Amino acid sequence: MGALVNRYSEAVSGQPQTPPLVGRVRIANLANVLTLLRLVLVPIFLFALFAGDGHHIVSRLVAFVIFAVACITDRFDGLLARNYGMATEFGAFVDPIADKALIGSALIGLSMLGDLPWWVTAVIMTRELVVTLLRLAVIRRGVIPASWGGKLKTVAQALAIGLFVLPHSGPFLVLASVVMGAAIVLTVVTGIDYVASTVREVRQTTT
Repeated sequence: MGALVNRYSEAVSGQPQTPPLVGRVRIANLANVLTLLRLVLVPIFLFALFAGDGHHIVSRLVAFVIFAVACITDRFDGLLARNYGMATEFGAFVDPIADKALIGSALIGLSMLGDLPWWVTAVIMTRELVVTLLRLAVIRRGVIPASWGGKLKTVAQALAIGLFVLPHSGPFLVLASVVMGAAIVLTVVTGIDYVASTVREVRQTTT
């Protein structure tokens, strides 16, 4: 979810090159439909999250299911785009927007309800914003391929947010907090690594 080099990115020099986007690929393909579905699910998720007083058990369970489905679409639209020739420029543009919208709305919503400290939301969203702006700044040179740390960060964020969306108390709240702590550490570490790797690659390509 969100926050990695998107599935359509080209590798930097010295890395295996991904196939170029095929201009004749239909925009209305299953991968793009799943990406758009993720965007559509965002307001529905927020409606369920804030239903009632924001802590209604049934509504929170519904919100969790919607969030889980949205995360699954992120996994499958990437697989379809890479493995079945469904990558398009439209998908490359919309996919990261859908990812950021899902994660950002969930974090902000949980903070507004008092379930998550605002500093957590600020740290994660600041990292994603910085990496996204950096990625756009060097897009003509290519980007750093997604690392295992970055992929693990995405999974940890989704799992942590999902746990906080669920009704929780006692030991379950401790578990959610531990997973979120791990997600924050991975978010910061991978963000620093991405910035350092990008700066290093830019220096190498300009010398």
